Order: sequence, then C-alpha cells, then structure tokens
Amino acid sequence: MPPDDPPLPDLVRASWHRFADTFEPLRGELYRYCRHLTRSPWDAEDLAQDTMSRAFATLGRMGAAPPNPRAWLFRVASNLWIDHARRPRPAPSAREVSAEPPPDLRGAAATLLAQLAPQERAAVVLKDAFDFSLDEVASVLGTTVGAVKAALHRGRGKLTAPDEEERRAPARGAVDAFCAAFNARDVEGLTRLLLDSATVEVVGATASYGADETRGQMLRGMLFGSERLANAATQGGIDARLVLGARPLPPRAEAREHRGEAIALIWYLHQDGEHVRAINRFETEGDRVARLRNYFFTPDLIAEVCAELGVSQRSNGHRWWLSREGCP
Repeated sequence: MPPDDPPLPDLVRASWHRFADTFEPLRGELYRYCRHLTRSPWDAEDLAQDTMSRAFATLGRMGAAPPNPRAWLFRVASNLWIDHARRPRPAPSAREVSAEPPPDLRGAAATLLAQLAPQERAAVVLKDAFDFSLDEVASVLGTTVGAVKAALHRGRGKLTAPDEEERRAPARGAVDAFCAAFNARDVEGLTRLLLDSATVEVVGATASYGADETRGQMLRGMLFGSERLANAATQGGIDARLVLGARPLPPRAEAREHRGEAIALIWYLHQDGEHVRAINRFETEGDRVARLRNYFFTPDLIAEVCAELGVSQRSNGHRWWLSREGCP
C-alpha cells in the first residue's frame, strides 16, 4: 500500500458504512426472519450479526451488487442457519432439560422449531411470514419451485407444539458481582472479574480480546458513555433523535434471570424515569467472566427481551459512528 493511502482499517470502515447505507434499513426485518428460525432472541441476534458480516465479505467478491438486496440478505441468513442447523449438536445437560420453559411470545412462529427440517422451516417462514413468492423462496434457498412446494407441504404438515429450548445454566454469582462493581463505578473491580483471556464485546461495534488496553476503555464506555449519549446531537455516537431525554448520569446494572440465564439489565436515567438501553450477557468459568457481551446497538433484541421481562426500554439504533445529528 502506498504510504499516502489511508490505513487499511479506515478503508474497511468506510466500505462498511457504505454497505450499511443499503442493508441496514433491512436490519429489523432480518432480525425478525432470524427470530423465526432460531430458538431465542440471543440466537437470532447472533445470526443477524453473522449474516451482515458474511454479506459484507461476500459482496466484496461479487462482480455486481445484488438486484434484490432483501432477498439476497435473506439468502445469506438462510445458508448460514441451514449450515448451522445441520451440524451435530451436543445433548443438553440434565439441568438444561429440567429448566422451566420460557414464555411463549412469538405467536404462530413459535411452532417453527426443531421438528421441521432446516429447509422446510426456512421455506415456511419465507412464504407464510414474509410473503415471498414461490420464485423468490426458490431463489433465496437456492432450489427449485417444485422443491419449495414440497418443503412447504411437508413443513406445514408438521406444525405442532414447539419443543423446549436448550438452556445455559445461570451464572448468577458472577453477574451479581459484576453489577455490584458496575454500580460502584469500580473499573478495577470489573477488570478483576474478567479472566485474562476474556473477550469484551459491544455487539456489532467493537471487541477486545484478552487483557489489552482497549478492554478498560470499553468498560469505562459502558460506565460513563451516558454523557455522550445525552449529548449525541453535538458529540455523535447515536442518532440524536433517539436520545429521548436521556440524562448524562452513569447507568445502573440490575441482575435478572431470562430464560434460565442470568443477565444484567443496564438502566439509563431519563427525564421521565429509567429505561433499559443495554443488556449484558456473560459466559463464565467458575466465578470469573470468560466473555462479556454488551448489547447496546441491538434494538430488536433489547425490545424483545425487555418485553418478556416486562420492563421499559429505549432504542439506540444500529449505528455507532454518527458524528452529528441524524447523519453518518
């Protein structure tokens, strides 16, 4: 690369921003599609994030942009999910099997679970939930109209009661310790809870792998980023129209159990009270955190989890690089 060219990360970031201009308006619909396919809002968000990443990488190898971005993005998601669904899966533990089933808030889509083969489930969701034509479904799934008709016939005939979701055992002790340190604004205490090899991730935005200097910056951002949030019109960070009266005071963390798993709700103070704007999810080893995922730029997941828990929430949108009001 010639010395006067921008650094490679800057070039990739600029390309990602252009990619998002086209595909981010489809992000909410993509989440809903992934939610129909997967067992939980967490799995749906993971699949949507993976789909956006795979689509971005794939687009760079294509000779021309897809003529139908919606159908193409759903095809990427379908391929990822079908590949994942066909892999052998470990048997759930006795504790996972005995866990209480989650609340059923997904309506008719709740029946589209493991009793359908992957392609059958995708075909039924595309046709019945998203109103794709038979030709479009065939294009998304990379098959023929005849095969789609057969998959729809088989899939619709199998729709019965859903099976239970697999569970992760809650790590309540580590989550309680995290919330106590968070509410004390104790960055060092939070850092001590993390394994040296721990990953800290703001989902869809940035990640730190291991004990490097960015990890502390990310923890401080979770603790004190509310000042930038409240002043988004001048400091950027999110669309200023989404601030909705947020105040520049540190948020608080509250441990909750969701679908048999301990999580932390991050409450932000607003002029009309507190609302959840982020959720932290944990993977632990013993009493320490091996992976911390901060869901902040994931409005669809936050809305669904908060609805299940019966708490109020506010959206931050998907974009984290806004520099001034309403503009990327």
